[in-house]
Amino acid sequence: MSALARLLPHPMLSLAVAVVWLLLANSVAPAHVLLAALLGVAIPRLTAGLFPERLRSIRLGMALKLFLPFLWDIVVANVAMARIILAPELRVKPSFLALPLSLTNPYAIAVLAGMITMTPGTVSVDLSPDGRTLWIHALNVEDPEGAVAEIKRRYEQPLRELFEC
Repeated sequence: MSALARLLPHPMLSLAVAVVWLLLANSVAPAHVLLAALLGVAIPRLTAGLFPERLRSIRLGMALKLFLPFLWDIVVANVAMARIILAPELRVKPSFLALPLSLTNPYAIAVLAGMITMTPGTVSVDLSPDGRTLWIHALNVEDPEGAVAEIKRRYEQPLRELFEC
């Protein structure tokens, strides 16, 4: 392993950490740039043990196929949650959904669970001990089977293509 690879075990993560720091600091003052560089080197090195294998490079088109519908779903869910909050007379139909997983990559499952939790009105509750079923609570579901099919189509299929192909 080269010296550069030891210094930066995950170069894209290093870059992301540095950029996020600069965005959070809202400054490109020399002290912030230096701190961003130090964090960009230190954090990936400290967390390198959490990545047992090298992550594949992500195909941009496939990532957009997942990310753009996800952003749209967040906007739609926010509007739906606002309607429920502002019109409490609306009837909600909460439901627990059992999502049978075809994903096997633990990173892909974690991303799926995170995406579900980040969407207003839904939360990932549990992963079955065998890792084959993700339990989800949804605040308002008219058609549980349709909701499961939609999650599989919009999120799980692109995640499988990103992480497992």
